[in-house]
Amino acid sequence: MFLKQDDVILFQGDSITDAGRDFSDYYSLGHGYPLLIAGRLGYRYPEKNLKFLNRGISGNRVVDLQERWNEDCLALKPTVVSIYIGINDTWRRYDNGMPTTSQQFESSYRDLLERTTKSLNARLVLVDPFVLPHPEDRKGWREDLDPKIQVVRQLAREFGALLVPLDGLFAAACSKAEPAYWAGDGVHPSPAGHELIADAWLRTCGL
Repeated sequence: MFLKQDDVILFQGDSITDAGRDFSDYYSLGHGYPLLIAGRLGYRYPEKNLKFLNRGISGNRVVDLQERWNEDCLALKPTVVSIYIGINDTWRRYDNGMPTTSQQFESSYRDLLERTTKSLNARLVLVDPFVLPHPEDRKGWREDLDPKIQVVRQLAREFGALLVPLDGLFAAACSKAEPAYWAGDGVHPSPAGHELIADAWLRTCGL
């Protein structure tokens, strides 16, 4: 089984992971997919004494994770590390003229994984970034985001991590309801979108 006794599960990422968490509360999980996952696993496996930590920060790119990785990951001694990053590396190209090439993205992401595997005996879960075609301009973001999604998938293979293929799952979900139903701005999930992420994460981990 993926879970072990006394596991410490760390969720890392940007605003989608942050989800309004209280930074003054060490154990605050926000109101998004980390809370949903923690609730479900805590209910199903009370005997395992699981602990859940959320260190997502709104607006973060992969370089921001690099800068705070020692404090917000390695020092916490997690046994499961879930990383969900990448959409802001695309978004900043279009709103601030601050592009992150796929090569830069790969180099920074690889650094996170190398430091983690060197310092911790932790299981890794990598999550695809996604974007939906709403509003209309989001369609143009695919050119920048698609290579970054491929980087995440490549690194998951290389480092033996589990991969949550969110981009494809959200695309499939849009056959059931319009994109805005899942993410009003094409990026930030609705409650249904967060449940999609939580469900995909749990299924990927066999839980």
